[in-house]
Amino acid sequence: MRERIADVAAGLFAERGYDGVSMIEVARAATVSEQTVYNYFPAKQDLVLDRADEIREQYHRAVATRPPGTSPASALHLLVIGLITHFRSEELSLARGEFPAQCLISPVLRRFALEVREQQAQTIGDAIRTTDPAVPAIVARAHAAAIVAVVQSITDDIGTHVRSGDVSDEAADRMRRTAALAFDHLDQAFRSITTTYRGDPR
Repeated sequence: MRERIADVAAGLFAERGYDGVSMIEVARAATVSEQTVYNYFPAKQDLVLDRADEIREQYHRAVATRPPGTSPASALHLLVIGLITHFRSEELSLARGEFPAQCLISPVLRRFALEVREQQAQTIGDAIRTTDPAVPAIVARAHAAAIVAVVQSITDDIGTHVRSGDVSDEAADRMRRTAALAFDHLDQAFRSITTTYRGDPR
């Protein structure tokens, strides 16, 4: 039921945009009561951001449990590659109504997304402080914010390609190269940070 409601909502968002669809319209299209929709999705933004807590936990776990010699950026790079792979295989009729595409056209959703990204940066920063306590909190947080900025940039690229209908292998390869460039830079930056504050890069 949860997946069905989310798919129906994505279809409506693809047709009319996130801002142009109400919860009651989602309920009618899914042939369920409005209360049923709210039981699964307490707020409208949850229809597109309902995995935010799960993703934040994934980010924390990836950074906190990364092997020695692996930077936070390298640990999270694989998750971003997963986003690109998902984009390549996603059905366009649904993808146009999902977060990457809708975040580009809905000011309301964009504001919610910024809140989610802020929480992700806090989570990643906390994980860095757990594994590298010698790194000052403000430095860990700044580095985490830079990582999250790359994630958002790639997400926006995905949304742009979905909206244009360009879900080709070539588009996915370009995004992978862009992600690799950014994450390699952040990997080098973190090694410099740990050398400065601990004397031996992780």
